[in-house]
Amino acid sequence: MQTEKITMHIPADILPIVAKKNKDVPSKIFEYLILELYRLGELSSGKAAEYLDMERFEFVKFASRLGIPFIDMDKEELMGDLDRAQDAAKRVKK
Repeated sequence: MQTEKITMHIPADILPIVAKKNKDVPSKIFEYLILELYRLGELSSGKAAEYLDMERFEFVKFASRLGIPFIDMDKEELMGDLDRAQDAAKRVKK
């Protein structure tokens, strides 16, 4: 993976919130960036897992524990999928 180095100015009082040790700040900020891009739908769970050096299922569980759902559907989308699944099940039984 090709990388770029960036410099950021962050208020000093935020650093202890980001990571307990200053040396961990860059990796935690990277983790937060990947999680947010995944939450926004800009990264797939597989790509996000790859960037964080995790298995995909491990990443999905990790993100879920942080309140980021694997399936982000509203009620209408979910009901539509349920209807399609029920229709497909009926066709299989015939």
